[in-house]
Amino acid sequence: MNIIPSVDLADFTSGDPSKKQQFVDAIGKAYEEIGFVALKGHFLDDRLVENLYQEVKNFFNLPLETKQKYEIPGIGGQRGYVSFGKESAKGKKEGDLKEFWHFGQYVEDDDQLKAEYPDNVIVEELPDFNKVGKEAYQMLEKTAKYVLRALALHLGLEETYFDAYIHNGNSILRPIHYPPITEEPKEAVRAAAHGDINLITLLMGAQGRGLQVQNHKGEWIDAIAEPDELMINVGDMLSRHTNNKLKSTIHRVVNPPKELWGTSRYSIPFFMHPISSMKLDVLESCVDDNNPKAFEDITAGEFLTERLIELGLIKK
Repeated sequence: MNIIPSVDLADFTSGDPSKKQQFVDAIGKAYEEIGFVALKGHFLDDRLVENLYQEVKNFFNLPLETKQKYEIPGIGGQRGYVSFGKESAKGKKEGDLKEFWHFGQYVEDDDQLKAEYPDNVIVEELPDFNKVGKEAYQMLEKTAKYVLRALALHLGLEETYFDAYIHNGNSILRPIHYPPITEEPKEAVRAAAHGDINLITLLMGAQGRGLQVQNHKGEWIDAIAEPDELMINVGDMLSRHTNNKLKSTIHRVVNPPKELWGTSRYSIPFFMHPISSMKLDVLESCVDDNNPKAFEDITAGEFLTERLIELGLIKK
């Protein structure tokens, strides 16, 4: 498969059983074959998207010393600002050519989880930054809930199987700024080849070249969304839970051609995580003689910690 399939969430939410089933079949097939889809019909409206991009640009345009006030030590970069070159892909020593921000969960009904997660970081200089970030976070979370409902049906599970695990989940909204490239990068790229850690990732800003996905033959293909589409991919947690039935696809963000080095690139992924106590044990329905159980039992929290150590964001 060399193109990313496009689906419309409005089919799933339409109330028409045949349209709903077509959506389930299409997204299930895409995630078994390439692990990515482009999704229309999500819950972000144009105004919110425009406001979010503006606020994100406003933040990254602040002086470095102002941004660094919001870099919080000791939390593995889970909230606030992470400066340029801090994160590297698993197994790669060069830091990626990006700086980013993390919005996290807004827990309102569970004191235990509220205590587990770091607080969101408030940017004093930009009165609308946190408000717009929260609204976008919640609309992306709502979109992700319906995608996971479709995948639950595809896997033969009860439709709301994931709902309790993602309510107050440890999800992250990450506005990323890839600054202009000023000199020939030695080995670094904007984001080195990697798989995502979480259940699913919803990506805003995949218009234009840059994001590439590796298909089953090992070929890199461009993943370009229409302006009204989110690119959504399976992460390692969901791949593990389904015994690799749903594929977590390796992807990367390549450096632009030299004539575009002077431009910034922005992208805004939403990493949908469950609560840390969710068991990622392989689903029995995904094990058979041809597909024996491939993964040890582990919780989402244990798996996340393991991976953050590998990424260099948490020190052992």
